[in-house]
Amino acid sequence: MTPERFGKLKRALERRQPDLTVLADGVNKPHNVSAILRTCDAVGIHRLHAVSPEGPIRRHHMMAGGAKRWVEIKTHASVEDATTELRAHGWRLAAAHAEHGARDFRDVDYTERVAIVLGAELYGPSEQALAQADFSIRIPMHGLAESLNVSVAAAVILFEAERQRREAGLYDRSRLDPEEFERTLFEWAYPVIARRCRQRNVAYPPLSKDGALLGNPLARGV
Repeated sequence: MTPERFGKLKRALERRQPDLTVLADGVNKPHNVSAILRTCDAVGIHRLHAVSPEGPIRRHHMMAGGAKRWVEIKTHASVEDATTELRAHGWRLAAAHAEHGARDFRDVDYTERVAIVLGAELYGPSEQALAQADFSIRIPMHGLAESLNVSVAAAVILFEAERQRREAGLYDRSRLDPEEFERTLFEWAYPVIARRCRQRNVAYPPLSKDGALLGNPLARGV
């Protein structure tokens, strides 16, 4: 880990947005999942939520690039589980769905604690997700197509959120919990050592200001 690389990781983590997320409700095509992950990383989303009854969702390795390492994915067994957890932590839910009464996506305040609910490729968010949403948002369409691909829609909405948050100064300083910041920084910088520490229930060692390891917690057997 060079000081330059460590500095780059730290600066990216400092711009992470703990109060902006995506809830992927049944998005199951790997290329769409990966493209959404890449956009999440680009706008500074720290953690994505996904409804995946069958467990971890698949990501297309050719499209995810490095994003699969930088954006945590929290999976939920059902929409109810996902929305209950998000509600318990104060999230508002904005469902991307062009139903009657949906707001223009640009007329929403994304500087609030908001989760963008994205649905499956053909059908959009499930009825359960729409019932739990605080409101729906739509992207105006001026042609014959009724909607955009889910990953494209995610990018359009999230970069509007990025614009608002940048103008509000929400990228100017780290807003992650300090303990989570240090944990995540170590895992980004030293993923293999972090995984082995977790397997052995060993605390992560401290790092110097340049990112060098200040100790070897695995010295007795890596």
